[in-house]
Amino acid sequence: MIEKFKTLFFVKSSLISLYLALTIPLPFISIEKLKIPSIIIFAIGLYLIINITSDYVETCSNKISYKSSFISKLLGRKNWEIFWKDIKLIKSLPTSQGSKVYYFNTFQGDNFLVPQRVENFEKFLLIVSSNTGIAIDGISYISPLWTYKLLTLLSVLMIIGELFAFLT
Repeated sequence: MIEKFKTLFFVKSSLISLYLALTIPLPFISIEKLKIPSIIIFAIGLYLIINITSDYVETCSNKISYKSSFISKLLGRKNWEIFWKDIKLIKSLPTSQGSKVYYFNTFQGDNFLVPQRVENFEKFLLIVSSNTGIAIDGISYISPLWTYKLLTLLSVLMIIGELFAFLT
């Protein structure tokens, strides 16, 4: 059975709302002859950020696959797939912010970043563990979920403030 794990809603919403908070004022404050181009560029940017946050992971009984969007591919992010039998271990590395990132290490010596920003992460980890036999203790989201929620809230408050300032 194929399971699909989309990008975590709070990650997607935080990035989109931050983009909106930072760019909504631009068409309104641009000079008259740049209003139409700024609206077009705003729409293109919104399309790009939505597209970039639409990557997902698929699992089945044989393999795990990472599928990136067309725009993500243009920006250098690659699709990958690993057969469960090829995964030797999951290794962790610290980040500069104090959390950890994890990599699937294969018998061929390849390393693939374990997706840590997917919905139903616990179910995803159980599928990984049951198909590889590797312990998943200690693997968690790369950042606490409250950070994405806080960024979304602050971005929405910025948008409300911008709309209030513009309308009054």
